[in-house]
Amino acid sequence: MKKTVFLFVFLLIASWADAQINSLSEKAEISVLTIGPGNSLNDAFGHSAFRVKDYIKGTDLVFNYGVYDFNTPNFYTKFAQGKLNYLIGVNYYSDFYESYIAQNRSIQEQVLNLSSEEKQKLFNYLADNMKPENRAYLYDFFYDNCATKIKDITQQVLNNKVVFHTPSTLEPATFRTLIQENLNRNSWGSLGIDIALGSVIDRVATPKEFMFLPKNIHAFFNEATILPANKPLVSSDKTLFSKRPVVEPAGFITSPLVVFTLLAILIIWITYNDYKKASRSKWLDEILFAITGLIGIFILLLWFATDHKGTHQNYNLLWAFALNIFVINQLFKKHVSLWFIKYLKLLIILLCLLTLHWIVGVQVFAITLIPLLIALFLRYVFLVKHFSKA
Repeated sequence: MKKTVFLFVFLLIASWADAQINSLSEKAEISVLTIGPGNSLNDAFGHSAFRVKDYIKGTDLVFNYGVYDFNTPNFYTKFAQGKLNYLIGVNYYSDFYESYIAQNRSIQEQVLNLSSEEKQKLFNYLADNMKPENRAYLYDFFYDNCATKIKDITQQVLNNKVVFHTPSTLEPATFRTLIQENLNRNSWGSLGIDIALGSVIDRVATPKEFMFLPKNIHAFFNEATILPANKPLVSSDKTLFSKRPVVEPAGFITSPLVVFTLLAILIIWITYNDYKKASRSKWLDEILFAITGLIGIFILLLWFATDHKGTHQNYNLLWAFALNIFVINQLFKKHVSLWFIKYLKLLIILLCLLTLHWIVGVQVFAITLIPLLIALFLRYVFLVKHFSKA
């Protein structure tokens, strides 16, 4: 979702908005803007915003909850820990529109079917949120982001009278599936997400939980009604800009599947030669144990040292075993300790457990890792046999 700060004169617009409270005309419209995916990973899921348009009063502003401040103390540490506050931002609609046109991202607009009093209440709410003491909120990718804010604020302003009906096109899906639908599975971004996020996102999302994605906000809002009259929440839905067709670069040669397949072939080839020569390429084992151990430590930190809910119960630890980094000294020895051979057998068992977790659906792992996992399995089997003979 949109996480970059748009250029805007915050104090000027905030002061203007505050001064205009209780001044929308009867011709004013409030709509929800849904922005299509962009090219970068942080733009891959789209963006949502409120538009307040009142040509009689000369107002055309866009409010969105996808802004953060790079000048925040310890910015990157807080971002990594899941403790970074996001902000509501405001733009002139023309600037907002031109920005996404330049990025070649689609723009859809749903005009909300609100009374004059409801429009004013929603505008007042947004203007009040623009005050410095109210701007910040603790971002959560699944439960409190630029899209869920649209749903929650609409519901709050309308006194929980909005009924969200499940679109007929919606198919049951897990959080991981919903994320990966927006990504190329054979991409580094997709791989990173599958490694960093744990089994907690492999549960089936409830229909309302689908609305952490902007495109699903659009779908659910089109089906929603307002009690007690059951009038439609959206009075009109139109496309303001359609993404222009572009030729996407292939990038297959540098994709994870190709890279890991080549690495796996190299590891298996070296293992075969080591087996034939009754020798061992120490450097290869040291690299594999160092890399898998460091990745395992990173996964543990995401699980236990951050507030990110989606990184919990991550069974990628079954292949990226953190203890590997601490036993690496054994690989420098010609004759390893007996316990290390048992440790290697444990690593083989853990890879078998990973396969079982995948088959029964406890956690879905990155498909692009399969060649590497096979290579690790064969290397561990070789090491057990090699050290057992020594």
